[in-house]
This record gives sequence, C-alpha cells and structure tokens, in this order.
Amino acid sequence: MTLRIGHLSTFYHTSILLIAEGGIDRRLGTSVDWRLYGTGPDIVRAFEKGEVDMAYVGLPPAMVGIARSARFKCVAGGHIEGTVIAGDNSLTEAHSPEGLEEVLGQLRGERVGVPGKGSIHDVILSDCLERFGLSAEVEVVNYKWADMVTEAVARREVAAAVGTPALAVAIRRYAHGKILYPPSMLWPSNPSYGIAATEDMINKSGSLIESFLSIHEEAASTMRERPQEAAETIASYIGIVDAGFVAETIGISPRYCAQLTEGFISATMEFESTLRKLGYTNKKLAVDEIFDFSFIRKVHPPGDHY
Repeated sequence: MTLRIGHLSTFYHTSILLIAEGGIDRRLGTSVDWRLYGTGPDIVRAFEKGEVDMAYVGLPPAMVGIARSARFKCVAGGHIEGTVIAGDNSLTEAHSPEGLEEVLGQLRGERVGVPGKGSIHDVILSDCLERFGLSAEVEVVNYKWADMVTEAVARREVAAAVGTPALAVAIRRYAHGKILYPPSMLWPSNPSYGIAATEDMINKSGSLIESFLSIHEEAASTMRERPQEAAETIASYIGIVDAGFVAETIGISPRYCAQLTEGFISATMEFESTLRKLGYTNKKLAVDEIFDFSFIRKVHPPGDHY
C-alpha cells in the first residue's frame, strides 16, 4: 500500500519537518506519497476526488467538505492560533482584544489579501469584517497560493494580508511590513490545522493511522522543544529560506500538539456555526461528524502540550 498524504507548504506543519528528515516510509512500514496543494479547500477537493488517504487541513475547509458529504474526519490536532494580520508599515498595529476593530477599521476602502476562499484565514477575516460591519467597505482578494499574497503586499496591490505566520514573516522581510494583530488574540484556540483521514482508512487501517500520529506528535514535540533544530532541518530542505526565517515563523505561534483538546473542539464548533452564518455551508454538523477521537486517545497520553 502507498499512503497518500496531502499537505501544504506551511513551515509549521509537521509534514515539512517529516519530509525533510526522511525515513517515514521505513518507520511506517509502507511507502508514502506526499502530495502538495495550495490551500485547505484544494485538499478538501483532493479528498472528494479520492486523491489522498490522509491530509493536513484547516478545520473550516474540512467542515465545508464534510457538509458536502465528503467522507473523511479529523483524527488529530496539530497546531492552534495560526492566523495573523500583517500589512504595510504605515498602518496601525494593536496588541489588545479591543484593538482589532481599530486595525480593521483603518482598512476601509482598501483591499486585503488572503489565501483561497473557504480557507481558515478567509473564514476568520470574513467573520471579523462582518462583526464590525466592514464587509461592504473592505475588499477581500483571495489568492490560490500564500506566496502570491506576499507579492501582492510588496506590489501594494493589497494594503494588508491575513494568513499564516510564515506569510507574516515574509511580509516583514520582503515587503517591509509588520504584524498588525497577533494570532493569539485574533481567534483564541482556533484550530489552524488537524490531521484528517478518509473513512475507509479509519475503518480498515487503524494501526497505520496510530503509527502516523505517533510520528506526528514526535515532530510536534521537536517544533515545541527544539525549534532551532527544526528550523535548521526545514531550511536545509526548502533551500530558499534560511533557518532564521523558519525559526521566526515557528516562534510567532508556537502552539503545537497532536491532541484534540476541549478548546480545540469547542473552537471548531464555533467555526461550524460561523460557517453557516456566513453562508459557507447550510448543513449543521455534530462533533462526531467532524472528529474521530479513537486513535489519538490511544496514541497521546492524557493532557496536551498546546
């Protein structure tokens, strides 16, 4: 069997570290075909087409797919609070909960770049704009790849961007920008990504899922406890960024773990109602339609490391 795993180019996902380290085929006892996609919605479409068996995916796009009857579930966590607002240096930044309205308010009449429609970053931005009555006053521009958002900020096609910590670091380094609002405050405990598996895998390949999740948690531990080591390994593999860039990315939102915590689940269900409110879905989903807890409970000890 070849295990087909969908992933993004995001540095803080353990996928990149595992690819860079190598040897996962030997550890799992089966060949692994890593498949790169541009956004979470692209990965959901890959599930729907039967192109992947497991994947790293944000929970909002996963729920959109599940509401469309895609047959997969989230079997583990990975990271929380992975969405940040960054933009031009001329803009005002804030570091308090009440500062978000000011940060967004200054973008009236401007364009804001964000990865693909239905991505977790897109949903968070749409929710924030709706909350402060700015949906009609701020133009949201969706890009297929996060790299395109950085280029848009650098070319002044958009005034600000909402996306991953890596996007924020790229804007700081290459577009002379800054973080306008930190990820820990934008949507506390938001489930930036989890590990999803098809129902066929869940029913037939439980031991393989457990083995992968054990390796995934080991890699998450490296990100948490030895970030410089992780950064050097990832940078060496990527080749186009240095270890400092990766370490900075990891440090912006350093909350990594495979556990499915109560906070992770409750934040996911907040997204579930938000998706329906904003019109991304029209089907109400229950917790057991989104998650399968059986594997992570066997693999991960009680508690979490977030």
